[in-house]
Amino acid sequence: MAYDCVRIVVIRSGSAILLSEFGQKPVKVGDVIVLGASVLCGSEPESYVTATTIYADTDYVVDQVFWQHVGLLSDRLEAQDFVATIYTEPAQVLRLGEDRAGSLMPWLDELVALSIENRPVENFYRMQALWFSITHVIAPYIKTSTMRTSPTERARPWPTQPRHRRFTPLRAEARRAAELLRADPEHRWSVDELAEAVHLSRSQVFRVFVEAYGKTPIAYLTMLRTERMAGLLRSTDAPIALIARKVGWGDPDFAARQFRRGIGITPSKYRTMSRAGTASMTG
Repeated sequence: MAYDCVRIVVIRSGSAILLSEFGQKPVKVGDVIVLGASVLCGSEPESYVTATTIYADTDYVVDQVFWQHVGLLSDRLEAQDFVATIYTEPAQVLRLGEDRAGSLMPWLDELVALSIENRPVENFYRMQALWFSITHVIAPYIKTSTMRTSPTERARPWPTQPRHRRFTPLRAEARRAAELLRADPEHRWSVDELAEAVHLSRSQVFRVFVEAYGKTPIAYLTMLRTERMAGLLRSTDAPIALIARKVGWGDPDFAARQFRRGIGITPSKYRTMSRAGTASMTG
């Protein structure tokens, strides 16, 4: 699955195989997973796994980076570019170790309890304090870079969400283009067709879409198809070639390559792992 926010997943017990753009990685107690926005990621438990996930709005994350580096950055627009430069890896596994990760558990439990209360105004400052305590522990482990060095790194790992934002207002044309892709991902979309549908030139629709979602329209469409393909692999016994056609890829070999690029493993292995995980949970 992919979300339009930053996710921080703390493994509390058990273990699992994580599937994402980096391929397969084992995670266990003591590990923390950091995922940028719009990053496809799934997991298969090994017997069982328990985790706590924090969902952080991208505006909020950039705002914190701005205040952290306020002596260096002139405004939040500059902070947004700074984030896209230093946090280049879309998915990371931080190996904190059981003792250090264990120190997070009381803060995580209280943060969850306050979230469930759903009193954001009354609990605002305490929730901020808990969040800062958690990030103070994990931040030194997050990989940063002044340049891109791996094929999984990309220029905008923290894309904006589909709404009007404080930094740069979201263009209605970008939102409409994304709606068209989500409504009909199996259609053979082209940038030219999207441009015509939203009444922009080809170069304009490309630019406003990347500014809004951090991906080109075709990369966004690929993410949607991969996510839908993963769901069909889990829930049906249909041949992989048929599933590929259902999600919009006529060439099953091309579909398999795109799926592996997004999930980290082949469709057939994904299906096998999904069924093995289901069997272990029901057995």
